[in-house]
Amino acid sequence: MINLADVSMVRDSKQILSDINWQVKPGQHWVLMGLNGSGKSSLLNIISGQQWPTSGTVEVLGERFGSTKIPNLRKRIGWVGSVLNAKINQFDTTDRIILSGIFNSIGIYQEYGQSELDQVDEVMNRLNITHLKGRKYLTCSQGQQQLVLIARSLISNPELLILDEPCNGLDIFATEQILDQVADLISQENAPTVLYVTHQASEITPMFDHTLLLKDGLIFDQGETSQVLTTENLSLFYDHSVNVDKHGNRYLVYLDHSKG
Repeated sequence: MINLADVSMVRDSKQILSDINWQVKPGQHWVLMGLNGSGKSSLLNIISGQQWPTSGTVEVLGERFGSTKIPNLRKRIGWVGSVLNAKINQFDTTDRIILSGIFNSIGIYQEYGQSELDQVDEVMNRLNITHLKGRKYLTCSQGQQQLVLIARSLISNPELLILDEPCNGLDIFATEQILDQVADLISQENAPTVLYVTHQASEITPMFDHTLLLKDGLIFDQGETSQVLTTENLSLFYDHSVNVDKHGNRYLVYLDHSKG
């Protein structure tokens, strides 16, 4: 699904990413964690063809950058994040916003018919948000808006879905609703590979079987989530003593004040 080999990025004489080697195989779902400025956004932009690395080899969904048409590749990748949310017309209705995902556009400028409208109904039903149909986007809660954007990304049946901090700013109930819907999505046949970006370990559920830790533009660690999210590992990652506990299937990371 993703194969990055010796990928580096330099912008304005600043090293953004260095020697990134990362493979995402079919059937895997990854969490990407890193503090602000770690290079997460740049890494996602490279994967989606929004930015070009300074060096290295990038292959996404079997397409090698430099010998493929990037606009066509982008149609196979869904993305939900704050950048998209900022572009959405707040006065548009939820169903029209979802419909725009078919055309990979902000707003609708193409002709459409009943077939496309049926697709909107299907994906809204899939995410249990049919009650939001016809409502203006600005009248929806933040959690509902995120579900609308996820529906928009799913309507084109992407092979890769990037969820960039989808629960940022949400209360505990809206967060759990998002995570439940993502879990249901992943469990379905022909589900897309999901890359889930978060700062909160508590959002990492068993559906995310692999985790990548990015620090200062370098891969600090990667592998099976249970092997990566350990007290020793995260203490080194954060440069601060932390404890990692697991309650049921969920992680809890907190500062170890006993060590200063």
